Formats: sequence, C-alpha cells, structure tokens
Amino acid sequence: MKPMNLIAAAALAAAAGAAQAESWDMPMAYAASNYHSEHGVIFADKVRAATGGRIDITVHPGGSLFGGGDIKRAIQTGQVPIGERLMSAHANENALFAWDNLPFIATTYEQNTALWEAAKDKVNEALAEQNLVALYTCPWPGQGFYFKGRVTSSNDIQGVKFRSYNAATAQIAEELGMIPVQVEAAELSQALATGVAEAFISSGSTGYDRKVWEHLDYYYKVNAWLPRNYVMVNKRTWDGLDAGTRAAIQKAADETGAACTAKSAELAGWYFEQLEANGMTVTDAGPRFLAELRAIGDKMQKDWLADAGADGRAILDAYNN
Repeated sequence: MKPMNLIAAAALAAAAGAAQAESWDMPMAYAASNYHSEHGVIFADKVRAATGGRIDITVHPGGSLFGGGDIKRAIQTGQVPIGERLMSAHANENALFAWDNLPFIATTYEQNTALWEAAKDKVNEALAEQNLVALYTCPWPGQGFYFKGRVTSSNDIQGVKFRSYNAATAQIAEELGMIPVQVEAAELSQALATGVAEAFISSGSTGYDRKVWEHLDYYYKVNAWLPRNYVMVNKRTWDGLDAGTRAAIQKAADETGAACTAKSAELAGWYFEQLEANGMTVTDAGPRFLAELRAIGDKMQKDWLADAGADGRAILDAYNN
C-alpha cells in the first residue's frame, strides 16, 4: 500500500471509531464538592479509560441538568442514558426501594452492606421492570436530626416544618408531630433561609454541604439508617452495548462503588467536626427522644413488611440469617 493510502486508511479508521463513540450526560442531585458527585467524576474517568473513549460520560452535579426528583424518570425514558438518584425517594413506586430506610435495622457500614447484599437481587428485579440497571450504589453516613433549638422529646417540636426527602422521613415527621415538607437537597439552603423548612433528618454530609449552621444550631446523632444513592443506566441502552463494553463499565462501577463507600465511612466523623467548628452543637439524642424514635422505627418496619410483602420478608430474613 502506498503511503498516501495508508494515511487515508488510518483516517477512515479514526472516523469509524469516532462514529462509534457515545457521549453520555450523567445528572447527579448533589453538590459538585460532595463525595457522591466526586466519585461520579471518578467513575466517568474510569469508564472513558476502560472503553478507550467509546463511552464518554459528562457529569452534571447539583441538579444542574435535571432536578433530583426528575433524574430517575429521565433515565427511564431515555432523556439521558445514566444518572444518580437516592432510590428511597421513589418508595411510593415500589416499597422495595425503601429497603435502606428501615430505622435501626442496619446502623453501621458493615450492617448496611450486608443488608444491601440481601436486598440487591430483589431491588434489581424491580428496577429492570422500570427499564433501569443499577451499576453501583454508595451509602450516606448515618442519619441524624438538625434542629434550631434543644430537643429532649417530641414535645419540643410540635408543628415544626420538617424537610422530608422520601416517604420514610415524611412519616417520621408526622409521627413526631411535625409537618413534612418535600425539599430536594439542592433547594435546602433556600428552604431554611425562607422558613419553608425549619428542621430535617440527614447525615453530617448534607449539613456541611449546605452550611446549615447559618440557620440551625443543633445536630442530634441518631444513626437511624444509612441510605444509598444508586448510579443507574437505561436498560435498553445497557442491553444495546456489546458484552466487552458492559464488562468494562461494570468493572469501573464496582471499583467506584467500593471507593465511594470507603470515602463515606472516612468522612462520617469529619463532617461532625466541621459542624462543630462552625458553631453547631453536635450531640447524641437523649433517652426520651431516642425511645420515641425506636418506637416509630418498629412501626415503620411493620408497615414496610406489609407493603413489601414476601420480597420484603425475604430480604430481612436473609439479612438476619
């Protein structure tokens, strides 16, 4: 082959490779500085390297492409091929999606991982029915309460407007005599500043990201549960990839999920230090308040089992065994 023909062949090969490349937008609900979003970028870099640029993922953090409440639907319907969402926010669609919101069932990272191992097959079956595939999951630190004033029992918080992010947190608010108000993480600072919300339950991470010390003074450590975010891909898009590409992406996902979980555990105590450094009082919940919460937790577990049926019982049986 003549030199010019070689150059032409190389150009054609490059053009063919470029034509096969896919650009994927990946919406994420949390701030760019949050470790979930940072690991989304790590995942995108891993996928780009593992596929030789065939799959090029651009991360859009902070609800900048789709608001948190719209991300799952955007993936399902193919508006974007991939994204991240707190799955328990969609427990109204399927009770199994609330597997990680059962108070006081799994309160450590080790227990949470074991509970996910028990739940993931059932959850993935439910996701597949919605045209979704979970690539990796990553937990938040344990959930505790943010309040303006000192709280010793539910008597101190009657009528407080409580930011909820899913059905479980709304139920806790109602059981404690508060008023649940649905607010996405990206809108939390504004909601606190304007009085739309006056308290909430979350990890130290959300409080740090949103600088809630500007509005609230107390954080009560409860460690009620460790909710997980899911990075999901549209199932039709996933099934349309060749086996080698799927394997490369899944390997990147497995590595990222493990690294993100380790980072969450590493940061859990650090977030409390930052809240205190900015003037908040960080303390364990008192015995009266904790007893109330545990009673509510028992009720929520029974309610969940009634809604989740045999699949829910199978998950808890597998976990307990």
